[in-house]
Amino acid sequence: MIAPDMETAIARLRELIGQARVVLPFTGAGISTECGIPDFRSPGGIWTKMRPIEFDDFLASREMRDESWRRRFVMEEQFGKAKPGRGHLALTSLYRAGKVQAVITQNIDNLHQASGIAPADVVELHGNTTYATCLDCAKRYELLWVKERFSASGGRSPDCPDCGGYIKTATISFGQSMPETAMRYAQDLAEACDLFVAIGSSLVVWPAAGIPLLAKRNGARLVIINRDETDCDDVADLVVRNDIGAVLAPFISH
Repeated sequence: MIAPDMETAIARLRELIGQARVVLPFTGAGISTECGIPDFRSPGGIWTKMRPIEFDDFLASREMRDESWRRRFVMEEQFGKAKPGRGHLALTSLYRAGKVQAVITQNIDNLHQASGIAPADVVELHGNTTYATCLDCAKRYELLWVKERFSASGGRSPDCPDCGGYIKTATISFGQSMPETAMRYAQDLAEACDLFVAIGSSLVVWPAAGIPLLAKRNGARLVIINRDETDCDDVADLVVRNDIGAVLAPFISH
């Protein structure tokens, strides 16, 4: 069912959430655009302006590692100042009410954690851009530490002082393996929920895009809230193409 208008969408969504025992949200870039974070894939998105740096290129080239960090610090203005939006706050309200046990996200912006969801209950399929790790020893580095050394060296990416490994934002790049633990946990959650709500995701990035279908195959109802059509719309129980923040705002508890 494609909701004909916002009022119908909110009413049907409220009904489905009320009937559900376990609601599993799955979020993509669309939930964060009202927070000032541009998405990557849409017309005018980040990847239409610059080609993403592949993981193999990051490993092979000092120049690519330097460029990767240069881009990250250029984006700091947007990521660093972003605050959770209405969608994030609505999901946190459902989490605190016991309807939501965890959130699966394709986003790297840390806004679910900032909205009050425990980090252990945010399943990050594509990592997190608010800190960095050494690719060899997995030591965590804060961005301020990286930025200070990047600036002091005239724009050279620092290596790990402990082991000499490359330091990279804790995100999953093109060509980099998906995090096995997060993927397995996401699949377990999808199999256990009875209402799966995909929010702001184009559902084209695999294997993450298969998770809503896994939930549906295991008997869950499927809701898709997204500005544009997705390949999963035809199997969804409810499709909402209205503004995400406006649709979810009524679910914020004050």
